[in-house]
Amino acid sequence: MGRGTCHDRGVTSDGYGWGAGASDVVLRRIGFDTGFRDDLADLVDRGATQVRIPLDWGRIEPTNGAVDQAEVERLWTVLGTARELGLEVWACLVDGVLPGWFAHDERGFADDRSRSYFWSRHVEGVGERFGDLVDGWVPFHEPNRWAWHGGFADGRRFAAAFEGALLATVDAARRLRGSGRPVTTSTWLVPLFPARHDPDTPADAATEATTSATDRVLWGTFHRLMTEDVVAVGDRAPVDVPGAREAFDEIGFTYRHAAAVRADGVLLPYPQALRPGPDGQVPWAHGFGLALHHVADSFPDRPIRVTGVGTAAEGGRREEFERDILAIAHDARDGGLDLRGLWWEVTSR
Repeated sequence: MGRGTCHDRGVTSDGYGWGAGASDVVLRRIGFDTGFRDDLADLVDRGATQVRIPLDWGRIEPTNGAVDQAEVERLWTVLGTARELGLEVWACLVDGVLPGWFAHDERGFADDRSRSYFWSRHVEGVGERFGDLVDGWVPFHEPNRWAWHGGFADGRRFAAAFEGALLATVDAARRLRGSGRPVTTSTWLVPLFPARHDPDTPADAATEATTSATDRVLWGTFHRLMTEDVVAVGDRAPVDVPGAREAFDEIGFTYRHAAAVRADGVLLPYPQALRPGPDGQVPWAHGFGLALHHVADSFPDRPIRVTGVGTAAEGGRREEFERDILAIAHDARDGGLDLRGLWWEVTSR
């Protein structure tokens, strides 16, 4: 199995993954400004077989219509080096921040014109420039988490942003599949539980209802897109997306933590009785097992890829979490699950 997101200057998350025959992996930051060959070689030595590399749109096209050729050539070198070392390279088009000129000046993914013109132009350019150097594509890493945590606090703004991100993801997948490389989704899957004041007190009806509603948005929206070719977020009118299911070769998801949902929609650390890690979340491997089997049950005939597993836990808690995650993944594969990869993610190094 594999893993990886790498980004210079410490702007976003980093990490990598392990191959199906590897015994273990040590997570660390990969600096792509200097010494990236040594970093990538170290990954191989530690058992990694795959790496996910973000192609930062803001660095490739810092201003509208102006491609930074130096950045393109730098990425050529990085991607080529990774493949020379035997790593399977998965390129990611969106992993966090968008270029300001697109997100603000052109109103981002929520704007139909911007999505259909600027985004499509970028996807086509990425495919032409880098398609020969990658083995697979991740069009958009965690579009639901991007919208949920991206400052779209107003419900209507969140719904518009999430809808636009999903439409952009499908559009990119269709275009990138023309390269002959596989394309995977990368949706954030967070097991949700009704928040309780104490373990012996059942959650009230309002909390149960909010939990169900939150799950319908964060997971149900994606599931409907992949099974019915429809995007429907909140109160927005459903949008037909013909062929959405066929646009992706694999169902990819990330797992970071579970959450308890309050009646007002606020997500709390879960299990509530356990101590959170430095990021405020509980490193709970059992939640990964719930997420993995939920995806397998939801998409029984589709290959699955874990496009990110992360925790900010340290020391023994991190080691236990990682060991348990690997055991769950191996057991699932041994049981016949078509699990194509497991990519680790480091968010606080």
